Amino acid sequence: MALRIVLAAACASGLLWLGAGAIAAKPATHTVIIEGLKFLPENLAVKRGDTVVWINKDPYPHTATAKGVFDSGGIGDGGSWGYTAREAGEHPYICTFHPNMKATLRVQ
Repeated sequence: MALRIVLAAACASGLLWLGAGAIAAKPATHTVIIEGLKFLPENLAVKRGDTVVWINKDPYPHTATAKGVFDSGGIGDGGSWGYTAREAGEHPYICTFHPNMKATLRVQ
C-alpha cells in the first residue's frame, strides 16, 4: 500500500512538472516588413518577452518609433532592428522620416 502511494505521488509530481513546462511558452519572434511605405502587419499583438524584428525592404531608410517606448533609429535599405517587448499596453508607432506610416504594437 505504501509503495502504491509513493508511486502515485511520483507520477503526479511528474505530470505536474510536465504540465508546468507546457504552460511556460518560450518567447516568440515576430516580423514586421517595411515595404511600400507601410508597416506590414499594421497591427501586431505579442506577449511580454516576445521580440519584434522590423525588416526594411524599401530603398530608403525608415524608423519604428513609439514615443517613450522604443525607437529604432534609421533602418537602412535591407536592414533590420529588433525590440523585446517589456511594457504591456497599446503602443502606436510611426516612421519619423515618413509620419504617414503608422502601426500599432499591442503587448499583452
